[in-house]
Amino acid sequence: MTRLTPTDAGRAARLDRLSTDGNVLMVPMDHGITMGAVQGLADIESTIDAVTRAGADAVLTQKGIAPRVHPNKNGAGYVIHLNASTTIGPDEDDKRVTGTVKEAVQAGADAVSLHLNVGSQYEPKQIEQLAEVTEQAREFGMPVLAMTYARGEGVDSTDPESLGHAVRLGEELGADLVKTGYSGDADSFERVVESTELPVLIAGGSKGTNRQTVEMVRGAMDAGASGVSMGRSIFQHERPERIATAVSAVIHDDAGVDDALAAGGFEG
Repeated sequence: MTRLTPTDAGRAARLDRLSTDGNVLMVPMDHGITMGAVQGLADIESTIDAVTRAGADAVLTQKGIAPRVHPNKNGAGYVIHLNASTTIGPDEDDKRVTGTVKEAVQAGADAVSLHLNVGSQYEPKQIEQLAEVTEQAREFGMPVLAMTYARGEGVDSTDPESLGHAVRLGEELGADLVKTGYSGDADSFERVVESTELPVLIAGGSKGTNRQTVEMVRGAMDAGASGVSMGRSIFQHERPERIATAVSAVIHDDAGVDDALAAGGFEG
């Protein structure tokens, strides 16, 4: 029997802090660097408190927000994102490095994440970025979430083959978890999940109706996903705690759509 090294044990412990029984409800709130202090992020303390009380396993921000996270996350896990771009810059797909694994450790993170646009002109550089981050992370026993999206000229962002390629890229480069877009239905998303042995999380995408959000999560879980990393659909909601409760009911209690909506206090 192979004994875990202390570094391996640390990585396993940190991964455990990001989930409940292996399933993950993560709320990324790094959008302040991308979009500014939009609804839900100006008073990020209240939003973090609300969603973690409602069942979020982890929250995610850029490193500079760490002092605003820790007093308000109610024991939830914490992920620091390591690249970014802005909506007012020359190209939003051109993500540049914003931090290091060492800085994330110093800021009290349980994991780090990196965004890749697979199929874009920036893919080669972003592959190099992820390879460097996974190398750094192994030294510190830090898990890595690879956000691998199918994006680029001529790339269908919902095509299951492209999404499957994207999540497999994350595994090939040494990530511990992968996040990608949803293909639109459970049957096609099964092919995405089958492309990797890593836990697969879906992104929330643009904010939809409460039912659309919960139906998407239910479909992903039925396809074998391990949860969601859902930002705007939760933090920009008029009642973030209620939509987080509904999503948590699907992920953590295996609730159906109607039961999950009821758990969040929403009418069918």
